[in-house]
Amino acid sequence: MDATTSVKSYRCKHATSPIQITGRGDDPAWQSAAWTDYFLDIEGDRKPRPRFATRAKMLWDANYFYVHAQMQEPHVWGTLTLKNSIIFHDNDFEVFIDPDGDGENYYEFEVNPLNTIWELTMRKRYSHGGPAIHGTNLPGLISAVHVDGTLNDPTDEDRGWSVDIAFPLAPLAATYNHGKLPKPGDAWRVNFSRVQWRHQIVDGKYVKVPKEISPEDNWVWSPQGVIDMHQPEHWGVVEFVG
Repeated sequence: MDATTSVKSYRCKHATSPIQITGRGDDPAWQSAAWTDYFLDIEGDRKPRPRFATRAKMLWDANYFYVHAQMQEPHVWGTLTLKNSIIFHDNDFEVFIDPDGDGENYYEFEVNPLNTIWELTMRKRYSHGGPAIHGTNLPGLISAVHVDGTLNDPTDEDRGWSVDIAFPLAPLAATYNHGKLPKPGDAWRVNFSRVQWRHQIVDGKYVKVPKEISPEDNWVWSPQGVIDMHQPEHWGVVEFVG
């Protein structure tokens, strides 16, 4: 496997107390968590570095798998407000989780800067026949977004947006890991993606440039080698540390 498709790894530390989900990543527990590498293009080193920086952190405890991500973004905008909309039609942040690492029956989460979320299950990847099961809502999931700037205001320049997510372990284990909760030394396959569209400003509002004119950018933690997030063998390896 070359540098274009090398699999990332991360040691996910155990949080000593429940983490407050604010979108800012400002709970003291996050200070002990390492950042991932900055995200690359989904195809890897063969493509230019992303225009804007993205990175993430992870923690876990008895109840949740936590993710915090920061995204540099000079113009933060969002349009979708209905839960389980196709969120990647906006700029978004995405999480893919395959607890048993078999490349099938895995979970996908997407969120936009309005904190509108989409949850779905892939029984099989699209190339193996799919399809997606939409609205796979994990009971107890918590998410929050913080905008460092002004949302949907093209008259100024923003610094970016960030997100906190607490994924409840019990329903993840029940649906995707044969009922097995993680323990120290276990490893899950996980990846993160950021979909970034180019935009225009029309009548004082952000307007997304159509895909036919300018395809979206896909920036990821563990590169896929192709423009397809549904290649779980290229996802990162997250080890749960006690």
